[in-house]
Amino acid sequence: IPPSAKTPALQSACRKITAYIMPIQVKFSQTIPGGDRIHYVSEEDVRVVLSRIPEEFWSRLRAVHFNDRARGNRRLGYVNNGVREIALCALPPRISLLTFLVKGQTCEQFGARRGQQWPPLAVRRFMLYDVFLHELGHLQRIREKPSSDRLQFAHEKLAQAFALDWCKRLWSQPFPHPDPVHNPPAPEEFASQGVPR
Repeated sequence: IPPSAKTPALQSACRKITAYIMPIQVKFSQTIPGGDRIHYVSEEDVRVVLSRIPEEFWSRLRAVHFNDRARGNRRLGYVNNGVREIALCALPPRISLLTFLVKGQTCEQFGARRGQQWPPLAVRRFMLYDVFLHELGHLQRIREKPSSDRLQFAHEKLAQAFALDWCKRLWSQPFPHPDPVHNPPAPEEFASQGVPR
């Protein structure tokens, strides 16, 4: 469409779409989960998160895989040995992620109620703004010339610090997006669960 033919509304929509397009360098793959397990997040969800973070923090990322390797729900995601690809695991349709929270995190932070199964929106929020960011944290170089390749990238403590820091930054101000997963939980979410805030 030539620029002169675009209406103001169409131009605005095009700008919004362009803001979420990532360079082709990041590839995505998805396997069909077994049993009743589901993928809570999608390629589009991950692309929106990446669009909100400066490219220097994800330039090493080559692929994101949605697979079914949660090992009995013992892991939610992981980075491959080459530290260039992230996998996010399929999970059951009813789950509580309480055991995955770290010090300082609460169920309510993601839109869930302690002692209950997490709503799908809360699981999605946790997968994107904790698990994915944590795995992205593992891709951060912490030493330029380490004695071994393993010492070159962030391990658990630094990866989780990266996730906590970026979650806080990204949620510090409202993000204009129709999917509520990209913002902290709204009061209406808790009202629908009967959760006092």
